[in-house]
Amino acid sequence: MRKLGFDGPFSGTRHQFMIYEQHRLAIPSNVEYSMPQLRMMIREVEGIIGHKITADEWNML
Repeated sequence: MRKLGFDGPFSGTRHQFMIYEQHRLAIPSNVEYSMPQLRMMIREVEGIIGHKITADEWNML
């Protein structure tokens, strides 16, 4: 996520979070992410950074 310009992770009350400009992205606390959870996080990141993330780009992170 830092390669995309996010800062952090920072400790929150329940979850860690990362910051991109004025946007805050919560990082789930479970050890492994389910596919739906990962898809939701990628969509949220796309909305924050303003462009689509390809599977290749995500895998390079």
